[in-house]
This record gives sequence, structure tokens and C-alpha cells, in this order.
Amino acid sequence: MKKLFLIITILLLVSCQNKQEKKENSVHETAVTVSGQELFEGEGNCIACHKPDQKIIGPSLQDIAKIYKTQKGSIVAFLKEESDPIVDPSQYDIMKTNFAITKSMNDDQLKALEGYIYSFSK
Repeated sequence: MKKLFLIITILLLVSCQNKQEKKENSVHETAVTVSGQELFEGEGNCIACHKPDQKIIGPSLQDIAKIYKTQKGSIVAFLKEESDPIVDPSQYDIMKTNFAITKSMNDDQLKALEGYIYSFSK
């Protein structure tokens, strides 16, 4: 009887540990699989000022992608406020208000956002 109790206890412990590992992996995978477009249109609220092919408040995604590629800039560094603006410095003060949002994003999210913006380069 003691052996049976011991076996059941061990199985329960192993089972609980596997569930916890799966839960942690699931959370990580969910964070990584969020697309740049989802961040751009959702959490980042970038779409309020930036459109793919026209300047609204901020420059278009096509212009941003083209200039950052040409000048070998880092969109991620800019969104972390670690580099100066290179597309339209006159709009920098307006963009500053959004750095609270982009600074709360992790590197994977910022890279996804950067990838989405670069998808508009011709």
C-alpha cells in the first residue's frame, strides 16, 4: 500500500511539473507570435499617425522603411529612444509621447514591428 501511495505521489508531482512547463512555454510562444502588424494596429497604436503609403501626422511606412534601409538606421533603437530620428526630425516632439508605449515592448515585439515596417519598402 505504501508503494502504491508513493508511486501515485510521484506521478502527480511529475504531472504538475509538466503542466507548469507547458504553461510557461505557451506564454513565451504567444508573445513571440504576435505579429508586427498586430502591434502596429493594436497595442502600439501606430496606425493613428502612420499609414502605409501616405503621410498623415507621421511619415508613411514606405518612407520610414526606405530611409532607414538607405541610411542603415535601426528602427528598434529609435523606438527605444536610443537613437535620433532620421526620417522627419520636425515631428520628433509628437512622437515622444508614444515612447512610453514602445519602451514597454520587449525586443521581440520591437523587432516584429520593425519587420512589419520594412515590409513596405520597395
